[in-house]
Amino acid sequence: MTDSELADAPHTMEDFKVDDKFTENLGEHSDAEAYAAALTTFTPEEERRYLRKLDIRLMSMLSAIYLCSFLDRSNIGNANTAGMSKSLGFSSNQFSWLLTMFYIPYILFEWCTLLWKVFPANYYVFAVVFFWGMVASIQASIQNWGGLMALRALLGAAEAAYGPGVPFFLSFFYHRHEMAFRSGLFFSSAPLASAFAGALASGITSGHSKLENWRLLFLLEGIPTMSIAIVALFFLPRSAPEAKWFNAREKEIAVARMARQTGVTEHKRGVKVKQIFEALMEPRSWIIALMYLCVNVSFSSLSVFMPALIHNMGYSSVRAQGMSAPPYILSWISVITTTFVAAKYSSRSALIIPFSIVSAVGYLVLAIVSNNGVRYFAIYLCAIGMFTTVGVIMPWAVDNQGTDSKKGTGAFLLNVVGQCGPLIGTRLFPTEDAPYYRKAMWVSCGCLLAVTTLALILRFYLQYLNYKLDKKWGAVESQNVEEIDEVGVDREFNPTYRYIY
Repeated sequence: MTDSELADAPHTMEDFKVDDKFTENLGEHSDAEAYAAALTTFTPEEERRYLRKLDIRLMSMLSAIYLCSFLDRSNIGNANTAGMSKSLGFSSNQFSWLLTMFYIPYILFEWCTLLWKVFPANYYVFAVVFFWGMVASIQASIQNWGGLMALRALLGAAEAAYGPGVPFFLSFFYHRHEMAFRSGLFFSSAPLASAFAGALASGITSGHSKLENWRLLFLLEGIPTMSIAIVALFFLPRSAPEAKWFNAREKEIAVARMARQTGVTEHKRGVKVKQIFEALMEPRSWIIALMYLCVNVSFSSLSVFMPALIHNMGYSSVRAQGMSAPPYILSWISVITTTFVAAKYSSRSALIIPFSIVSAVGYLVLAIVSNNGVRYFAIYLCAIGMFTTVGVIMPWAVDNQGTDSKKGTGAFLLNVVGQCGPLIGTRLFPTEDAPYYRKAMWVSCGCLLAVTTLALILRFYLQYLNYKLDKKWGAVESQNVEEIDEVGVDREFNPTYRYIY
């Protein structure tokens, strides 16, 4: 958040009192303690220091865990390039099923997103992260296809309980206008993990050890996950006011911010079934989920098959591992930069549309060009456009939901529908299509153009909803009015709420 934004942000309850209707609704839907807490004043500098500490302590931990998550799910591609299939005698179809098997339980366990609202976060994260780290490490000892299929299924179930729910969890700590950049920081761990995986795999597979290189890869990338799970157990806060690393004044600010956002002074666990069904009936929830499905067709496959794509250009296995890192480094920079812009200007579709087109162009080039230099450049376009598109889509799923239960449902729907994309994407690279995999490129190109179309539709739909709200309440200066949009009530009670498009 910039200094100018903080200076303009409201910090006293007087700034929140837009009209009598709003004040009346605040009184109806908040208790007296929360109303008193919301009256707490603090300076922009105090809030800036508060957010900085929250970012350093919370975001760094969640992002590091997601880096491990993405590393543990996608390193099977590096392991395969390092000789796993050859060593165990897997066919191309069997390897494709190993990729698909991860996503079947990943879809079936998406309901775990709502568990972030049920269990204390530190215990919950420790359990799921330590378990998948253990499973990831055990892959190093596997001797047959059936055993690895079982482990991939367990890995998918455990990871489904973490990554998809983190944007929902972040909404417990950050206000609406602060979410996009933080979600971007979190998601940027995905391309960073892919870059790290390529560089690490290159280092591991270039050496000689008693253990096969691909087994060593699984082992060395699974152990750190278990270690960071232990760190999370002791340091991950359940809510902002409960964070051990805040001093008394910072906890006071945390309580005031929570009161303004949710109308309570303590994080209350549990979900409201009625609001879950309300969110499921809203068209915008489904449109965003379909966008995520389309982009996931290519997102799920690129990180796994990029080393093979580069290897098939004529480079050695070790060099292909190393050459897969640079596109991800640029993607990481792009995700952080773009989500910062998305947060600063309250923009989503205006960023998704051009970046999805960039990625579509990259896949189009891969589909029609045979020159290896041009094809390698096209991989950069695919990675940068695709990762950036996903980074903006993820926070959009909760941006326009007015309560915790609705946000959780939006995140759940985003992933249960969106993660069906990998069921398609992981089946698009059979060996007989090598080295160009033109069918996979055409399908990925079409899916990303579908993302562009859906983003346009959703933009026009949300603009229409804002038009109706303007007619009802009168125009407001911004579609992303600061904290005022969620002060203890659902959006339908708030005359200043506008949808972010």
